[in-house]
Amino acid sequence: MERVLMLRLHTHGCSAEVLLNDIPVARSDTRCPAICMPVHEFLLVGSNEITLVIDPHVPCSPGKTTPRVADGVLGASVRLLLPRIGHLGNEMHARTLGELDWSVPDGDVFRVPHRVSVSASLPIKFPRWRWMDAPQISDVENIKAVAATYLQDIAVSLSRGDVEPFMNASRLRLEELALAYQQPVAHTADRLRSRLQVLSASKALKMLIPEELGMVLRPCANGRMLECMDKTGEPSLRTEETAAGTRSAWPVRIAVVNGKCHILR
Repeated sequence: MERVLMLRLHTHGCSAEVLLNDIPVARSDTRCPAICMPVHEFLLVGSNEITLVIDPHVPCSPGKTTPRVADGVLGASVRLLLPRIGHLGNEMHARTLGELDWSVPDGDVFRVPHRVSVSASLPIKFPRWRWMDAPQISDVENIKAVAATYLQDIAVSLSRGDVEPFMNASRLRLEELALAYQQPVAHTADRLRSRLQVLSASKALKMLIPEELGMVLRPCANGRMLECMDKTGEPSLRTEETAAGTRSAWPVRIAVVNGKCHILR
């Protein structure tokens, strides 16, 4: 694929998250203030909603916000870019298809989490993704035990060096990733399998086993998928930190059909 739509998120002095069509896709903070990534698999033909959330994981009651005083000038910006051929991710050589900006002067009071959204119309043909037709999940708490067992089985198999259960669980996601970027499914799957095998061979695939009590299932895609994470907002599927201070994580967003979990993103 010669041209790839890229999402660019940049923050200054704060943390922020971007959602595309109600699916969380990127998070940035003071430790990692800039992110640039391809996002075809989250986009639709026609109107797309881009949402920027400032301080997304502030602990507070649903629907409530907490006041903050800006310590310095704070800001965040999002750009949906279509780079020119040969200039992948270069904002100076790209067409901006959607953008959002937020900032607060030093000393101003603002409330978090703070959300701002914009619509972007894309004249690009995307497939109808499976998550668009997944059933809406009305009782998230009732799903938690099933989701926890599902992810625990994957994490245990990865810790043992067996990558195939995760590969099988990711089959639908991998098929649509290949379709999104016009690549062979085998090539897309082999990249994930090779990465997992390298981690296993280097003893870096020691998984943290998700616990049901500590799991948070966050509805997304208008309630058709659940993002699986812990109470700090970290992905449920992730490794322990190595002696060098590195770790790997695999964000998963699952659909639930007839009581069974499926990784769709």
